Amino acid sequence: MTRQSVGNATRSRWGALSLIVIAQFMVVLDISIVNVALPTIKSDLGFSEPSLQWVISAYAIVFGGFLLLGGRLADLLGRRRIFTIGIALFSLASLLSGLSWSAGSLVGARALQGLGGALFAPAALALLMTTFREGKDRNLALGIWGAASGSGGAVGVLLGGVLTSFASWPWVFFINVPVGIALVIAAPRVLAESKVSGGTRHFDVGGALTVTSSLMLFVYTLTFADQHGWRSPVTFTLLVLAAALATAFVWIETRAEAPLLPLRIFRSRTLSVANVLSVVVASLAFSEFFLLALYLQQVLHYSAMQTGAAFIAIAGTIAFVSNATQTLVTRFGPRPVLAAGLTLLSLTLAWFAQLPDDAHYGTDLLVPFLLNGVGFALCFIPVVIAALTGVGPADAGIASGLVNTTRQLGGAVGLAAVTTVASSVSGLHGSAIGSVAATDALAHGFRSAFGVLAVLGLAGAVTAWVFLRPRPADIEAVAEEELVPAEAA
Repeated sequence: MTRQSVGNATRSRWGALSLIVIAQFMVVLDISIVNVALPTIKSDLGFSEPSLQWVISAYAIVFGGFLLLGGRLADLLGRRRIFTIGIALFSLASLLSGLSWSAGSLVGARALQGLGGALFAPAALALLMTTFREGKDRNLALGIWGAASGSGGAVGVLLGGVLTSFASWPWVFFINVPVGIALVIAAPRVLAESKVSGGTRHFDVGGALTVTSSLMLFVYTLTFADQHGWRSPVTFTLLVLAAALATAFVWIETRAEAPLLPLRIFRSRTLSVANVLSVVVASLAFSEFFLLALYLQQVLHYSAMQTGAAFIAIAGTIAFVSNATQTLVTRFGPRPVLAAGLTLLSLTLAWFAQLPDDAHYGTDLLVPFLLNGVGFALCFIPVVIAALTGVGPADAGIASGLVNTTRQLGGAVGLAAVTTVASSVSGLHGSAIGSVAATDALAHGFRSAFGVLAVLGLAGAVTAWVFLRPRPADIEAVAEEELVPAEAA
């Protein structure tokens, strides 16, 4: 091969990575960019206080519920093809979200966005694996991809504030449309097609539908249990139905020809514990960003732009500290780093639980925001590394998909739970908020929710320290095992 052809191949690979990273950044950013716009969306579309979280949860649940199926479709039908279809669907759903005329139409469009994301996100990661060989280049590519995943959520809050202030809330969705169109046009020119040849072409649709339906029903029950009453027949019936669907999912997975989630993978204690901790970290991240955005605007009366600017302390710290986190994990292992991060998160959340109704940014918020960013930076990377530690090459792709799934679904369920706590404690179930008494009640509800999250963070830290004990040799093996079977899943 000539020097020129080598150079062209290199440019092609890094061009493909640029496309994949932009897509990953967009799908992660879309989870958080809506947070700052929530009060305006609530007012314009008539959401109630407890139902507002469905703007986030509908996206996250469908996204997480269909991730494994999306990866399977990409492997068998073509990764570039599914990537392009997913991007197109995501862009269309973004347009529909911005054009929404009611609460129900927005929730439906957000669910469709989640389905589009579930198609192209695993396809994008598989394309990265087939584009870069094992070694230095693949590790660098994975690092860039991981940075996009880690920073997208934090940047979304800031960008949401800018768009809501200088345009209007629909633009937090419209911004995806031109980016999506550009990606669809560029994909066949930049990305090489790849798929698994031979083998069974079985799709575990039943598994995807039962697990997603179970989680949506469970989230619905959590959200409205304070209205129906925890002892009411309605609540009991919904919980039984959710449990029945979850049981059906397990039954299907034990008998499916090509299950979405082979249950044997849970024989690894490290993997099981890491995925539990992934749920905890996601619950803290989704819930905290949601609650803080509402606290700043509804209690402290910040504008959307001021709210976005306030989050710079968290977003900037996450981006800065994340650069050093992987080095810490390599040296000390994921257990102490993750335990330290969860402990720091628990302390800052306990700090938020004490915030007054008239908090000042410089004296009351800046320091806990900075420490909170450090805590999240110490959690995001170690929990993924822990979930892949000790996993054999045959299961590495499944393990990677599982940790992404638990992150999305854990965030949605955690958000529903703390929203129920905040709504129950405040006693505000309607959409009319504005009086001093209502503001005081809201603040009390937010503080109680932050207190619950602080306890959850502390429980996660103890769990990480006591149960997460991977062998040191496994940590170094992750770099070679990580996602290798994406081509043979």
